[in-house]
Amino acid sequence: MDIKAFIRDIVDFPKKGIVFKDITPLLLDAEAMKYTVEQLIALLPQNTSIDKVIAIESRGFFFGSLLAQRLQAGFVPARKKGKLPYETFAASYELEYGTDQIEIHRDAIRMGENVLIHDDVLATGGTAKAVTEIVEQLGGNIIQCQFLMELDFLNGKEKLKSYPIKSLLHY
Repeated sequence: MDIKAFIRDIVDFPKKGIVFKDITPLLLDAEAMKYTVEQLIALLPQNTSIDKVIAIESRGFFFGSLLAQRLQAGFVPARKKGKLPYETFAASYELEYGTDQIEIHRDAIRMGENVLIHDDVLATGGTAKAVTEIVEQLGGNIIQCQFLMELDFLNGKEKLKSYPIKSLLHY
């Protein structure tokens, strides 16, 4: 199955000059979603146990929760500042104009747990790098940073070069 056929380009969204990669058509097709989850699991190292899947707000939640279920792992939402109700660890990341923060609950990861970090797209790598910093603070073992797609021309891998990175699709 060609997963790229389910990714729709939206020109000039959210602003002029951006070509947004819309995964909605993929989410609308049950077989394509199932196939995508299988392909994401196949990216993991053989015989590796995952204790927690951390998915990055918000589009990372779609496949992150499905991956956690299939891997029989806990699901950890990484959310923008102020969206989680309990005590959190936070890390900052750069935006085009300024900075923002991402947070994870303090009790989400235990020392030594194997963690898969998942998001829909690797662009500049800032958000994913912030999540890795929090996982390290909490004592988690990052098995892989995994993405549905990677925008190679933005070179986000550079910020994550200390970790194994896998992406299903490359643009």
